Amino acid sequence: MVARPSIKPQNPNFSSGPCSKRPGYSVAELDVSTLGRSHRSSQGKAALKKTIDDTAELLGLPEGYRVGIVPASDTGAVEMALWSLLGARPVDVCSWESFGSGWHSDITKQLKLEANHLQADYGQLPDLSKANPDHDIVFTWNGTTSGVKVNNGDWIADDRQGLTICDATSAVFAMEMPWEKLDVVTFSWQKVLGGEGAHGVLILSPRAVERLESYTPAWPLPKIFRLTKGGKLIEGIFKGATINTPSMLCVADYQDALNWIREIGGVSKAIEISKNNLKAVENFVAERDWIQFLAADAEVRSNTSVCLTLDLAEDQVKALVKLLDQEGVAYDIGAYRDAPAGLRLWCGATVNTADVEALLPWLEWGYQQVKNG
Repeated sequence: MVARPSIKPQNPNFSSGPCSKRPGYSVAELDVSTLGRSHRSSQGKAALKKTIDDTAELLGLPEGYRVGIVPASDTGAVEMALWSLLGARPVDVCSWESFGSGWHSDITKQLKLEANHLQADYGQLPDLSKANPDHDIVFTWNGTTSGVKVNNGDWIADDRQGLTICDATSAVFAMEMPWEKLDVVTFSWQKVLGGEGAHGVLILSPRAVERLESYTPAWPLPKIFRLTKGGKLIEGIFKGATINTPSMLCVADYQDALNWIREIGGVSKAIEISKNNLKAVENFVAERDWIQFLAADAEVRSNTSVCLTLDLAEDQVKALVKLLDQEGVAYDIGAYRDAPAGLRLWCGATVNTADVEALLPWLEWGYQQVKNG
């Protein structure tokens, strides 16, 4: 039997969303000068515009790409794109976990569009080379519930006629993104940056803007989804005039996270931290036969939402999750409800590698407690 570990993670928050706050985070450090002010005031709009400008700068977005803050987290941003842009061309949907499957369902059942479905089981990636460059392509960059990511954009044609619409909520700020290959990118700051929920970020390429201004969907659009007025892009959305009222406290929290990214050395450093976290888990798994990655292929293995399976029955996995929670060493690490039974460790940049390394012996200890209990 493995002895009960003596060292615990200093931060036991390994949830995959909302994710851990950055190291050293304190609410007291937030700039709360906008609280109680209208988001339409010059001060409120300036705060929103700064987050937009900083996001574009830190991510290194190409010239002409627009960043907007929108309602309803990443889901709201994706739905806004689907409802506003699809229908002009045939659609390919790539899915290998619950969220990609959800977008396929919405496209076919709500928008009632025909869609070519490139699908794979949890832990695998479909053959993305079969995506048609003449079609609009909808896909997730990182499958948050499966731990499988797209490892490059080589399969996306430079001379594509359709748009690429990418749900990248657990990838942006943690993975290299080939921006020129992506026409619409969505994320929420409650993932990699450890921000608060309920707000989404929508990034549009010039090609996406051209579609918005030249195409009108056949279905009615709720006000909260409308990106154009009189056939023209509502530019204010991308300059700090949000569609609905945002939480200025959440905006201040997001700005704090952006400032932190800049302070640690930019997105490249955030990616490095996340990859180091994954490497610690990979080293641990490689030496044990009772635990495996859901994504067997290391080339497509997520470095943020790290999904693991164990040599345990489903009820034993739940017991392990509960035990580690009670010990105060890992909170909220059970697999997503639609995924195979297992563990899901968030290993994004806001998680210290030392905390990942401190957690791993507890996994082994807990496994033996449950297995032999």
